[in-house]
Amino acid sequence: MSSLLDIKTSVLRQVQACPSFRRRTEEELGSSSADPQEPATGAWKPGDGVEFFAQIRLILKKREGRRGLPCPEVLLCSGLPAPAEPVDPNRGLRALTQEEVFGTSPKEHEEAIERVKKAKAPTYALKVSVLRAKNLLAKDPNGFSDPYCMLGILPASGASREPGPHKEQRFSFRKGAKRGNPLPAKCIQVTEVKSSTLNPVWKENFLFEIEDVNTDQLHLDIWDHDDDVSLVEACRKLNEVIGLKGMSRYFKQIVKSARANGTAGSTEDHTDDFLGCLNIPVWEVPVAGEDRWFKLEPRSSASRVQGDCQLALKLITTQRDTGMSQRGRSGFLSYLLLLSRLLQFEHPAQEPNSSSWRGELSGPAATVLCLHGAQSNLSALQLAVLHWQVSSRHHQTRTLDYGYLLGLLEDMQAHWEEAASLPQEQEESLADSFSAFSEFALRLLRQLRDYFPATNSAAVHRLELLLKCLDKLQLFQPSFEICPFETELNMDVAAALKRGNREWYDRLLDTKSPREQPGLQRLAGMVELVDAVYEDLQSCYGVYASLFHSIIKIDFFTLTFRQLERLVAEEAWVLTEELNPKMPLEVASQLFELYLTLADIQRFWSSIPGRDSRSLALAGIHAPFLPAVKFWLQVLRDQAKWRLQGAVDVDTLEPMDTASKHSSSATTASLCFSHIQELWTCLAWPDPAQAQGLGTQLSQDLCEAALLYAELLRKKVQAQPGAAGEAVSEPLCVVLNNVELLRRAVGQALRGLAWPEGPSGLEAGLPRPLLSCVQALEEDLQREARTVTAHLTSKMVGDIRKYVQHISLSPDSIQNDEAVAPLMKYLDEKLALLKALLVKENLSRVLEALWELLLQAILQALGANLDVSADFYSRFHFTLEALVTVFHAEGQGLPLENLKDGSYKRLEEELRLHKCTTRECIEQYYLDKLKQRSLEQNRFGRLSVRCHYEVAEQRLAVEVLHAADLLPLDANGLSDPFVIVELGPPHLFPLVRSQRTQVKSRTLHPVYDELFHFSVPAEVCRRRAACVLFTVMDHDWLSTNDFAGEAALSLASIGGIVRSQVGGSMRAGQPITLHLRRPRAQVRSTLRMLEGRTNREAQEFVKRLRELEKCMEADP
Repeated sequence: MSSLLDIKTSVLRQVQACPSFRRRTEEELGSSSADPQEPATGAWKPGDGVEFFAQIRLILKKREGRRGLPCPEVLLCSGLPAPAEPVDPNRGLRALTQEEVFGTSPKEHEEAIERVKKAKAPTYALKVSVLRAKNLLAKDPNGFSDPYCMLGILPASGASREPGPHKEQRFSFRKGAKRGNPLPAKCIQVTEVKSSTLNPVWKENFLFEIEDVNTDQLHLDIWDHDDDVSLVEACRKLNEVIGLKGMSRYFKQIVKSARANGTAGSTEDHTDDFLGCLNIPVWEVPVAGEDRWFKLEPRSSASRVQGDCQLALKLITTQRDTGMSQRGRSGFLSYLLLLSRLLQFEHPAQEPNSSSWRGELSGPAATVLCLHGAQSNLSALQLAVLHWQVSSRHHQTRTLDYGYLLGLLEDMQAHWEEAASLPQEQEESLADSFSAFSEFALRLLRQLRDYFPATNSAAVHRLELLLKCLDKLQLFQPSFEICPFETELNMDVAAALKRGNREWYDRLLDTKSPREQPGLQRLAGMVELVDAVYEDLQSCYGVYASLFHSIIKIDFFTLTFRQLERLVAEEAWVLTEELNPKMPLEVASQLFELYLTLADIQRFWSSIPGRDSRSLALAGIHAPFLPAVKFWLQVLRDQAKWRLQGAVDVDTLEPMDTASKHSSSATTASLCFSHIQELWTCLAWPDPAQAQGLGTQLSQDLCEAALLYAELLRKKVQAQPGAAGEAVSEPLCVVLNNVELLRRAVGQALRGLAWPEGPSGLEAGLPRPLLSCVQALEEDLQREARTVTAHLTSKMVGDIRKYVQHISLSPDSIQNDEAVAPLMKYLDEKLALLKALLVKENLSRVLEALWELLLQAILQALGANLDVSADFYSRFHFTLEALVTVFHAEGQGLPLENLKDGSYKRLEEELRLHKCTTRECIEQYYLDKLKQRSLEQNRFGRLSVRCHYEVAEQRLAVEVLHAADLLPLDANGLSDPFVIVELGPPHLFPLVRSQRTQVKSRTLHPVYDELFHFSVPAEVCRRRAACVLFTVMDHDWLSTNDFAGEAALSLASIGGIVRSQVGGSMRAGQPITLHLRRPRAQVRSTLRMLEGRTNREAQEFVKRLRELEKCMEADP
């Protein structure tokens, strides 16, 4: 029988004898016989398991979005407008009239205008704020000035509105006084003096009564203040002079001081220097006032001035002859009612984007408000308060943009810090508006998920602005004498959120899983409810939490998670207690899915840094789910087998497409195992002991399913008729690829089933039971792959033998490459086909099998052809090298270390020996003995010797000292050992005879101390194969002697052979301990080679060795 069949038979025997998962799988298949479609009792049988695994895929797909913490970018996926907020028309301010805007007819409007014209003219006043000046002219020697302002109102008689072109001088307060036409002191105001600066800042406010707004004008002078100084003091300021211009100003001051000190009259005209003036007609002041820079003007053509002055001007009325004024109604309330009416009229309620309106009024409306605010002398703070009160109230009747409301609060805050507090009545009104707005906002936050859904980016932005508005309200709280909030606002917000969470959960529970229904009907809805809670918690963490924490310092996620998690846990405990006694498959599947989501909620909390799930209400929730999980895993086992059975039944054993080399059933099997492993990861059972039990059972179920699939494949391919003359079977290649894909998939799945276990229970990172399961399955699948490989290569045995025989029978006259060409062509075709059909791992596996087949075929050919020419062996040596090149394929095939191992070494050695002469073979025999190492050094004992070469006498001295631990070869448990000492090879020492020691009776530790001499030249001893051979024999009186062991020592290593010894014939060298052994296979192969030689020298050598072998026992 061929070597291939021997290998195949051996593999089959190993497969049949394997006590692993294979036996259980085959028993199951055998018990099912012709009808294997009957699953375990009580299993769910929807067809072939397709529906069951489709449900698993849905569960896994649902969990894909639950990996890691949620990202806001993923949650904010909708760009739709934000949901409309609830409004109440009754919450707005009372309107002035019911008619459109002011509700007056044209006739009534004309009558109102006539009444205004006949009424007493209002009293006006000009508010002037002198803010700052810049780039003034330097008048002092130090390069600066000491500026101050004088300002007042010039009546119509004091200055012309439009001076003629020939009038060179402008009005000045000081010059006007000198001409004897002074203004009243109450009409002139003076600012403070700002010392040593060219850019003074005053920020002083003045109020001037206006007699005639058409003719009066505001006049302002800026002067450099100079104190009266003596001539001596002026000279002392020389050190303060800066630059040439400063020197000029210094001399000018000396002259002024000299004139002042020498004049008895007033020095007023000579003390202060003019820096510039302004003349602003009152009628030019805009209605809304203005705040701008004015360029300074000279008082005459001879004056030199520079710089600008910033003024804030506002014309107001101090008394009006109107009905509201007569009734004592303040301008503050009038403005409030007017603004409210304008907002109601101009807010486009019917437009789609009305909720994003930012209070933009039309031109006429803005003009009316501006006039009313200016003439009522309302401060910036009062205007900001009024706009907030009206807009916040209006927002509750018709939604405004929260960004607009936030801007109003920020504007009010800025003016609040600058201005004094409001009157008590106005402050109480503002506090009421804060309370009303916060109440409205809290009502919205209670319905957070309805009005600000986390998936709507516009709604989330509105929520952010709303929270910022509430935060601004908290900033005003310490400023009120009458606090608008009974408690801290963030406490009210937290209470509203809690109430909203409970209301949302109750609505969800009533919709999904009403408590009135029985447990079986509630279960499906409970799964949906828990999924909804998980998604809501994701939204809370990914979207809402950062807003609430960063703006109003509320941990919204913790608040919501604790509340909803407790509610869900309570509901789950009650439901599982009700359902556990009744456990059909549908209940187990839904309970399993419910537990997965509950476990996800726990893991979600634990995945956040600093959170511990042990304090949750869900801690320990796994306990009531254990029966359902066990039952579901049993169903999973049965359904997996059903699914694999169905996949193999419909499999055509053809590659799925050009890119893949496996069939459809392998993909199905791989997906099944992958889904099972993912489900186990999702399960993440927290109890280690229970997890070990569940994981161990599941791993065993996976192994059984994998071997069942492999067995089904093998039976299917065996049942298919093979194509005639087909050396490479495509279905077998597909099956081999399927097994390889299965091996990788199930191995990865098993490694993913690791459960929590202490470090002492882990090996190679896996629990010991799981590691044992992985290793056993790996061995089974490797054995299955070898079986399929042997079946695949068995179809090529006949062809390989035929082509090897062709090489052996080729005459010596043809070239080696020509003789090998048919085999090479055959291999090229088959290997190219195998490469196209097999994956890399299987290609290597098949190449190794083919390589072994080729080596065995060549060895058989060599054994069948003895005593042939050297060319015969050279041709096979050429063939062997060519095959190495083909199978190595420049690194793309088998590694060289794998090719040149095992049978290759034996074949190469035989080819080399066949090319050698008889004497070279004999020398190789002794070289093999020298290379031989004892595998078990103490098994056959030890022999101690001392050897040296006596140069003067040209002889070799060999001293046998003693032996130890010899084999007991006699019936008494002892031996009668003696040692034979001989030199070899024989043709190197033809005249030297062997010598022997005395027999030492009944001992295993003989002591000899015997010296032997061999007269041999040193040159011969230096030959590579020259050695001294020690053979230990057991002396028997009545039968042949028994072989106890042998040892060889190279003569080249003996002292005196290579280098002459000092002292002539004196003994030298240390004792050498040799381990006894018996001839191994390599030595025997050389002996078999010599047996095939017919010459006399080879036959005599073999004959002598055969006589020695009669005394030997076979080496175990």
